[in-house]
Amino acid sequence: MNQTPRANRKHITLYGNTNSGKSSLFNAIIGQKESIISSIKGTTTDPIIRSMELIPFGPVTIIDTAGLDDEGELGNLRIKKSLKMLQRTDLALYIMDINNLDEDSYKKTIREFKKYKVPHILIINKIDTVSKDILKNIKEKYPEAIYTSINDNNSILNLKEKLINELSKEDKEKPIVGDLVPYNGTVILVVPIDSEAPKGRIILPQVQVIRDCLDHGIKSYVVRDTELENAISDLKHIDLVITDSQAFKRVNKIVPKEIKLTSFSILFARYKGELDVFLDGINMIDKLNENSKILIAESCTHTTSHEDIGRVKIPNMLNKYTGKKLNFEFISGHDFPEDLSKYDLIIHCGACMMNEKEMKTRIRLCKEKKVSIINYGIILSYLNGILDRTMEIFIN
Repeated sequence: MNQTPRANRKHITLYGNTNSGKSSLFNAIIGQKESIISSIKGTTTDPIIRSMELIPFGPVTIIDTAGLDDEGELGNLRIKKSLKMLQRTDLALYIMDINNLDEDSYKKTIREFKKYKVPHILIINKIDTVSKDILKNIKEKYPEAIYTSINDNNSILNLKEKLINELSKEDKEKPIVGDLVPYNGTVILVVPIDSEAPKGRIILPQVQVIRDCLDHGIKSYVVRDTELENAISDLKHIDLVITDSQAFKRVNKIVPKEIKLTSFSILFARYKGELDVFLDGINMIDKLNENSKILIAESCTHTTSHEDIGRVKIPNMLNKYTGKKLNFEFISGHDFPEDLSKYDLIIHCGACMMNEKEMKTRIRLCKEKKVSIINYGIILSYLNGILDRTMEIFIN
C-alpha cells in the first residue's frame, strides 16, 4: 500500500470553517495524530496530505485544509490554497460544527464543488456536545448528512463506510494497455538510458505499464533502444512496441512498419486525459508565430539538464519546425494557472505524477478558455512525422 503512487490514489479533501473539527476527523480517519488540534483559529495553515489504506476500498490520499472562514491577508491566501486542492479532489467532505451551522458558508463552498465537478458529503460534527432533542431536530433538517463525533468510534466507522460506498461508485479500473493488446499478446517496452534516467530504477510510467501488462496476461520485454533490433528478431510475433517519446525518431526507423508503435506518454494521454482533445491541439502548431505564448506544464519537479524534454528538446524542435523563435513559459508540479487566456498553446507532460481528476480539470479549464492543449508524446510524434503510425493502435 505504501508503494502506491499518490497519482494512482483517490483523493479525499476535508473542507469547512475553522474549529469545525476537520483536523480531529482527519486524525480519526487515518488513525494517527497528523494534524495539530487546537481551539485557536487558523491552526491548520498549509494543506496536510497523508496516504492511507481505506479497507476494503484500497489506497487513498486524505487532505486536511485551512478553515474557509480564515481572516486577513494570510487567511485569504490559505483559503485560496485550500480551494485549489479541488483540482485534484475526487471526493470532498464538508464539515460543520453542530453548534455553528453556517449555511451561507456551506452553500458558497458547494458552488466551488460544482465548479470543479467534485461530489461531496456533508458531515455534521461534535454531535456529543448537544442534547438528543437538538440532534433530532438537526437530523430532520439535514437528513442527507453524516453525523460524527471523535468520541464515538461507531460514527467514525459509519463515515468510513460512506466514503467507501461513494468512492466505489466512481471506481472503475482503467487499463493502460490491457484493452489494446490481447491476452497472451507481446509488447516490447523501449527504455533508453540517458542522463535523465534515474540511477538504479526506471520511471513511473514504465513501471505502471509493466504492471498493467502483468495484470492482463501480456508478455512484456524491456530493452534499451540499442538492443531493440535484436529483440525484434528474437520474437516471432509482436503486437506493439511502446517507446519513450524522446526516442521516437530512432525507434521508428528500427521497428518494421507492420508492427504497431506508440509511446508511454501517448498511452497516458488516453489513460489520464482526453486523447481527442490532445489531438485537436495539433491544429494550433501551424498557427504559431513570434507573438504566440506557449505554456509547458510538467507534473513533476526535477533538476533539468541539456537533455530535458520539456524545457530544452520540445522548445528546440518547435522553433525548428515553425522556423520562428517562440515564447515559452514553464511550470511544474501542481502550480497550474487558473487564467489561461494569455496562452495560445499548452504542452503537457504525460501526467504520471498527478491523478486523473487533476489532469482532466486542467483539460476542462483549457476548453473553457478555448486554449489548445497537447501532450508531450503526441507533439513529439507529430514533429517526427509519425503521428498516424503512433495513433494506429487506438483505432478500432
